[in-house]
Amino acid sequence: MIRVTNLHKSFGPVRAVQDISFTAPDGLITGLLGPNGAGKSTTMRLIAGALEPDSGTATIDGYDTRTQRLDAQQRLGVLTDSHGLYLRLTARENVRYFGRLHGLNGKELERRIDELIELLDMAEIANRRTEGFSTGEQVKVAIARALVHQPQNVMLDEPTAGLDVMSTRAMRGVIRQLRDEGRCILFSSHVMQEVAMLCENIVIIAGGHVAAQGSPAELRQRTGHENLEDAFVDIIGTKEGLI
Repeated sequence: MIRVTNLHKSFGPVRAVQDISFTAPDGLITGLLGPNGAGKSTTMRLIAGALEPDSGTATIDGYDTRTQRLDAQQRLGVLTDSHGLYLRLTARENVRYFGRLHGLNGKELERRIDELIELLDMAEIANRRTEGFSTGEQVKVAIARALVHQPQNVMLDEPTAGLDVMSTRAMRGVIRQLRDEGRCILFSSHVMQEVAMLCENIVIIAGGHVAAQGSPAELRQRTGHENLEDAFVDIIGTKEGLI
């Protein structure tokens, strides 16, 4: 479970995150939505322990990402918008390297890598250097790297960006499988149809604040719209009118 409580983060005069609180439970896909500049990426970096909050807390399975950072990070797999692959390493070597960072080695690590290569349909690229990979191929390697240590909590920033139709469908299947295994999934996307298909719980951020949260049905009911995209626009417009 990922829990965020009264998070604040400023960069000089810019208040990027202001009193954000929400919970992403185990066994559910929680969507983190908002327009560009809303504070989503900052919130995800705070959860990952890449930034320290000015105040408030983010915990992963009860471990504080500021005071118990290594314990928290061990329980989290992260796909960021910047994939950061080592271009001179093969796909398999990239995943192996991160597995070793998480304390895996030997046959256990190789078995896990083989499982991920099959799960993500990476057989054709597994032994190729990642330099020159397409965006979709990079995403697959980055997700394999995020999952190699079998984290209970998975945070995905735009996981289907750059994927073709078939790869997108496969990725959605992987995300659902992780949910069905009882994992906590925190998922960011700009594709509203994808959010409606995948997410049982949605947190909408605007202007650094939580503008609304609830199930897709609850958000539609709250705004009186049948379409989730219309509900999102209504909520964002209301929030921006208050700022």
